[in-house]
Amino acid sequence: RAVLEHRDDVGFLEAAFFRNFALRLVALGETVSDEVGNGSYFGPLTVCAVYASAEQLPLLKNMGVQDSKALTDARIITIAKQLVKQVPHSVINLMPEKYNEVQPTMSQGKMKALLHNQVLDQLLKKIAPEKPKAILVDQFELPSTYFKHIADQKVQVKENIHFQTKGESHHLAVAAASIIARYYFLKTLADMTAASGYPIPSGAGANVDLIAAEMYREGGLELLDKYTKLHFANTQKAIRLANR
Repeated sequence: RAVLEHRDDVGFLEAAFFRNFALRLVALGETVSDEVGNGSYFGPLTVCAVYASAEQLPLLKNMGVQDSKALTDARIITIAKQLVKQVPHSVINLMPEKYNEVQPTMSQGKMKALLHNQVLDQLLKKIAPEKPKAILVDQFELPSTYFKHIADQKVQVKENIHFQTKGESHHLAVAAASIIARYYFLKTLADMTAASGYPIPSGAGANVDLIAAEMYREGGLELLDKYTKLHFANTQKAIRLANR
């Protein structure tokens, strides 16, 4: 029994070693992915994958790349406009109408997993024949759940893939992916503002409910479907406000 327990310990330590080794590889520059918009009532769910070589990391640092939560939206836009010219990347915007179409039969976790898998596949094809030594996904659920979500996909990016929570706080490349994703998310909100005539905000606070209520009065759920994630509680709040 003692031998078996020792073997389990060795296996655990080996797994931990290789996981930490992979994260060190990513810190030296590899392929990463991150998403934004999952907590915002208005706008898309946006996922970005970035390939940053070790030689590019000092450049990212000089640009001001850091955890996007520590940056203003104006600063994010400025940095992102430089980033998109310097690093290979791929972006997918899941727009509200498509999001609302699939959401009744698909959890947001599965949506995010499918989008990460797809955006990583796109980026790997873009940088081929170069192959990254490691791929890091900003973790939003257990790896086992992630792999279950993508199990029915024709293409599954699984080789050398690793996960870390709050990756943008620890890795420049993840922070770069987060900044680019946020940039495209904000750009889409601006496009929605122009198209709708309403000032489309991010987030899910009380200001969001007020704008949504105005839109509901004008066009009902059909209009909200074009701009919002309908399953959020904000929808019912907006309807109550609109009917006062």
